Amino acid sequence: MRLIMGFHQIGTKYSEKVAAVLILTLILAADLPSWSWAGKTSKDMGRYFFSGDGNITLYSERTDKSFSGTYRKRLGSYDERALNEICQVFDAPFEPSRMVISLRLIEFIDYLEDHLNRGAKITITSGYRKPAYNTMLRKKGNLAAKASLHQYGMAADLKIEGVKAEALWHYVRNLNFGGAGYYHGDVVHIDVGPARFWDETTSGVGTGISDDNKLIGLITDYDVYRPGMTIMLRFIRMTAFPIHVIPKFSLIPQDDRNEIETCRSFVPVFSASQTDGCMKFGNIDEMNSITWELPMDLRPGRYKIQARFCDDAWPDMPPQIYTPEFEISVF
Repeated sequence: MRLIMGFHQIGTKYSEKVAAVLILTLILAADLPSWSWAGKTSKDMGRYFFSGDGNITLYSERTDKSFSGTYRKRLGSYDERALNEICQVFDAPFEPSRMVISLRLIEFIDYLEDHLNRGAKITITSGYRKPAYNTMLRKKGNLAAKASLHQYGMAADLKIEGVKAEALWHYVRNLNFGGAGYYHGDVVHIDVGPARFWDETTSGVGTGISDDNKLIGLITDYDVYRPGMTIMLRFIRMTAFPIHVIPKFSLIPQDDRNEIETCRSFVPVFSASQTDGCMKFGNIDEMNSITWELPMDLRPGRYKIQARFCDDAWPDMPPQIYTPEFEISVF
């Protein structure tokens, strides 16, 4: 009997140690960079709805920089060295805590290359643009939109070796995902914004289509999450400042249930200071890196996040906006 009791006590102490190790592991995992999120026992699953094979060959005509190799590891994590080199191709700064070039854009370009001419070289003619540089292009008469997604690292003008520009344009149009602009040359504009397409006669540049934040949007950093992960939000396509945002956002399930009854309100972490119950933003950078830790009790499914604005300084700006759908999974 004493022997049995002894084994029971040892087992209890061992269980306590195991529990402590598990808790410490979870804490450390929460602090990993956003591109290294999956545990060793997790299913190998992509973070985007449109993903390539993780291998890509890029060359920039503007910077003469190139990258060829693997940028994504297994289990949904990304190679930091490779991402640094890819940022150089796109002429974008590399920040380990936040990608200036959208990972969604890299994955989408990889997806297009895999499906149209696997292994082909992709030539970037215009990648990331600082807002001041984009404004300079517009003043010179170039087809550079005032709310251009190049400013957010979400767009590239490119050509895929062995693929005709018009064929690429039509292919993206048929996907009903992202933007595709074709100007009857050998280059196509590709972005990971809302689904739309245009040519030089229908671009809307110079028509005021985006003035006064008419096209303002909100996006997530990934398309697929699991409960407990940190989601990063950013506003895009702003054209007028300041912008005042109600600090309380809403998480809305995309199913057949009543939206009012099932939505969940939350206050994310902002970098800007709060004034009179509203968040005041004065530039593009301030509207980046808004974070929220997803609740552990979220059930699997598709969701959107809603943000609302708290003044009428820009009458043409919508009163509220939504992210595209993203997925909560328990893989």
